[in-house]
Amino acid sequence: MAINEERSRELWRHSSPQTTQIYDFITTLNKKHALSLKSYNSLWEWSIAEPAKFWEEVWNYTAIVAHQPYKQAMSSEKLLFPRPNFFEGGKLNFAENLLYPSTSPDEDAVAIIAATESDREYVSWKELRDRVRRCASSLKEAGLQVGDRVAGFLGNHTNAVVAMLAAASIGAFWTGVSPDTGVHAVLERLKQIEPKIMFADNAALYNGKVHGADAKLRQIVPGLPNLELLVVFQTVTSYDFELKEIAPLQGKAVSYSSFLAHATNDTAPLEFASLEPAHPVYILYSSGTTGAPKPIVHGALGTLLQHKKEHVFHCDLRPGDRLFYFTTTTWMMWHWLVSGLASGATIVLYDGSPFRPFDIEGGSGEMAMPRLIDELQITHFGTSAKYLSILEQASLNPTKHPHRPVSLKSLKAIYSTGSPLAPSTFEYVYSSIKADIMLGSITGGTDILSLFCGSCPILPVYKGEIQCRCLGMAVTVYDYAGHDISASGEPGDLVCTRPFPAQPVMFWPPGPVGAEKYRKSYFDMFGPSIWHHGDFVRLNPQTGGVVMLGRSDGVLKPAGVRFGSAEIYNILLKHFADEVEDSLCIGRRRAGIDPDETVVLFVKLPPNEKASEVIPSDLAARIQATIRKELSPRHVPGIVAVCPEIPVTANGKKVENAVKQILCGLNIKIGASVANASCLEWYRNWATAHS
Repeated sequence: MAINEERSRELWRHSSPQTTQIYDFITTLNKKHALSLKSYNSLWEWSIAEPAKFWEEVWNYTAIVAHQPYKQAMSSEKLLFPRPNFFEGGKLNFAENLLYPSTSPDEDAVAIIAATESDREYVSWKELRDRVRRCASSLKEAGLQVGDRVAGFLGNHTNAVVAMLAAASIGAFWTGVSPDTGVHAVLERLKQIEPKIMFADNAALYNGKVHGADAKLRQIVPGLPNLELLVVFQTVTSYDFELKEIAPLQGKAVSYSSFLAHATNDTAPLEFASLEPAHPVYILYSSGTTGAPKPIVHGALGTLLQHKKEHVFHCDLRPGDRLFYFTTTTWMMWHWLVSGLASGATIVLYDGSPFRPFDIEGGSGEMAMPRLIDELQITHFGTSAKYLSILEQASLNPTKHPHRPVSLKSLKAIYSTGSPLAPSTFEYVYSSIKADIMLGSITGGTDILSLFCGSCPILPVYKGEIQCRCLGMAVTVYDYAGHDISASGEPGDLVCTRPFPAQPVMFWPPGPVGAEKYRKSYFDMFGPSIWHHGDFVRLNPQTGGVVMLGRSDGVLKPAGVRFGSAEIYNILLKHFADEVEDSLCIGRRRAGIDPDETVVLFVKLPPNEKASEVIPSDLAARIQATIRKELSPRHVPGIVAVCPEIPVTANGKKVENAVKQILCGLNIKIGASVANASCLEWYRNWATAHS
């Protein structure tokens, strides 16, 4: 496409790019290193060519708070696996950098605004630090030590942030699971990491209804034999249950108020353990494509440095800004949001439905978040592509709403992730939400707890494209044979060819088993020096933008919620073994057709059932209801259909990718590894019939 045609697709550019922090960073680098960087692309090229110098300058510019200086920025600039060391010799604490950032405003300024469907809580920096201090003191008294695991079965509220920071201040590892997650899915994750202490909500408020957590906790706690203490927040004051009903013989359950009250030294100062840069801070989980979700362990400095780079340079986030992301504590975006504290910004937490409260006059909830933006003066608003597409389908224009329109004057940026943002939604944002705004379609993953590609305030926004490959991320596009095809504009696999600090420090458990899981997850496809991420993308050579085409593996991402087919298979095996012989779970999203991914579940019936494309009348409903109960509403397949055969490899492994490509309309050649390739014709016919 000609450059002038590309220009016609430009939707926005910054009116004064010289006022941005990334512009100042370029100026600083030019002076310090005698460079002549003049654009984002030249900066990106330098960050890839000189990774050690680049990451060192990110450390300096973003003012990482350290106890001890580092000896060298990188131990290697070549190999990605095993992971090279970053900033060896340094000592720091993740929680300290979030609670006492170098750019921290006055202690009486607001650090956190926590909102629900009905309430608001404003927490100052001083109060936040004191709440973390008291929680950390009680955790120490409960015996928590460096390296222990702490779990949060919590909603997105201030106490979740307090508990996480308290655990991190000691050097424990934090893992979060949202309360709407089913018992099976919770235990599948937490059993592997064996938490010593767990925080939980007594209940959650969603869509105007209170959902108690006691029924789930009665099943979860006995399933964690190494759990020593359950601490319950009275998150919903109107809901009560007997804590003694939760605690098994090998553990105990206490209210949070009791947990704090039993501290023998309530005035003890807040102390921060001095830890290595690679010391773990978070454990997140893979999608579970090939079995139980794998625990991915992220290091303190890698997470901190990457998030500060993204917030400061790619988002232009500053003290005084208010950062919001609609997320649960499970999703990687919660961790990204919380790190906004490290840049001195106010973070805005929200727990509840994004469509509450309803408009009194219209009976619709689409205006709930736009009104929250105005009420709380949010400057940077993050959400999922699915949410924006819902607003688009409703033809919502918040500033011209017939009942109590909003101004959105405070809003500087909108971020979208979870699934590719449709080109029409790009246009909708600029035509109906706000014309002068940076729309950042961003992509990364739980695997790196950060971004590969994202927004940039000194670049234009083009319809349908992520603005850029992020600084320090040597992202390119490979074909199946490992050839770089980025310059051609052809679709291929997203890979990264240089090490970066946000690589996981390990997979749990520590040792050879975890290391092999780690290697197979990212370095099986193209070898030990190429990170293979599993995204199918296209790079636009003219704009430098990135177009997301979906996943190239079996990960499903309906409404931005990331999970693996194995979680569905496990439920079918557990509950429907007599009725379903085999199954295949696929995410379908066709470019330019589907605004979001639809989960399609194909089931093969036992031989005694007649082969048919019509599933028994009640079986689909029972499968969907069971998945909803055992996992979550977001796991429920949108389509359940009967198929005659499941494609497999010679060793019996299900061939999800081939069917996914067929359903998504991608003209990709099917490899010889499919043992029963003839059955793929049935899926082609099905895709045509259900187009």
